[in-house]
Amino acid sequence: MWLLVLLCAASALCQGVTRLPLERGKKLREVLREKDLLHQFFQHHHYDIGTKFPHAFPNGTGVATEPLLNALDNPSLAAPQVEYYGTISIGTPPQDFTVVFDTGSSDLWVPSVSCTSLACRTHQMFDPSQSSTYKSTGLSLSIHYGTGEMEGIVGSDTVTVSVHSMAGAVHSIPPQNWPGLRAPPCPQVASLVDTSQLFGLSTAEPGQFFVDVQFDGILGLGYPSLAADGITPVFDNLVNQSLLQENLFSVYLSREAAGSVVIFGGIDESHFTGPISWIPVSYQGYWQISMDSIMVNSQVVACAGGCQAIIDTGTSLLAGPPSGIRNIQNVLGARQGMYGEHNQGSCMSSFQDTSGDLWILGDVFIRVYYSIFDRANNRVGLAKAV
Repeated sequence: MWLLVLLCAASALCQGVTRLPLERGKKLREVLREKDLLHQFFQHHHYDIGTKFPHAFPNGTGVATEPLLNALDNPSLAAPQVEYYGTISIGTPPQDFTVVFDTGSSDLWVPSVSCTSLACRTHQMFDPSQSSTYKSTGLSLSIHYGTGEMEGIVGSDTVTVSVHSMAGAVHSIPPQNWPGLRAPPCPQVASLVDTSQLFGLSTAEPGQFFVDVQFDGILGLGYPSLAADGITPVFDNLVNQSLLQENLFSVYLSREAAGSVVIFGGIDESHFTGPISWIPVSYQGYWQISMDSIMVNSQVVACAGGCQAIIDTGTSLLAGPPSGIRNIQNVLGARQGMYGEHNQGSCMSSFQDTSGDLWILGDVFIRVYYSIFDRANNRVGLAKAV
């Protein structure tokens, strides 16, 4: 009887847990370098990873407030360092799009067939006339970037996060709460269907910059306060529609070509070892936390006395204030290149400075630490990834 109760409990835990595989692609920095366009980009655009986070810039810098500027070094594009993106569908019948699952923003948008920009024509475009569930809102959308402005409209339709079979023990209750047994593997879980989701359809995308990126759009996983015009983010709608077992999602970024996932509604213990360290969210917009210090070989090299950091799946590097990054680069023996990157021989450093006081812990950090984004308790969980 006790075993039957446990199996029934495990079955219940599997409901509302969806595992979405992430693919790897090149970073835009590498794409532009291969096309001999990187120098031209830097001639026309000031690039600063930190401009994605405007509240970290008290004096204001006229900076980007959305993630695509950071595509230069973010998880959509592929390089020697792993970059990550996944697929969702919008509409009925479904139209598929490759998106960056970005914890540093909260909006969902994709290109539309009304967009005449080259950047739209080189990507998948949403056609409202081909969806029986699409509804127009009459609202417009404008998102500013360091490279220009994306213009668009706001529509409503069904967004589907596709099914993927579970490969391992996925649960939403910590394993220590199971009476001596490991959670059994979950079977394949139904897709998450988010009905009546407001999203952006771009009608103009700026310049050459967006032409070469490999993703079609962005699905933001930040707090609702970051969303444009009070739009409810996708994750919040999934929770509001009782589609998730728990009000959290977790991310595993593999060093290998396959295996990276974002898990909605649960935690996959096969992707980490040891305990989970829980850290309160200090700013409910981004997934921002407090750090005590940054140490190398038991010596404090940055963030002395504490600092603020963001766990950001929308940035591939680890960025911070110039003085702290300079100390880290010196310890690594890295030298600055002509485009601001630092190199040690043939290896490019994954640390980069930014003009703000905020530290941005991107994919190079998340590859080391399995990351859990717990909205129910406003906290981030970190565990050593395997």
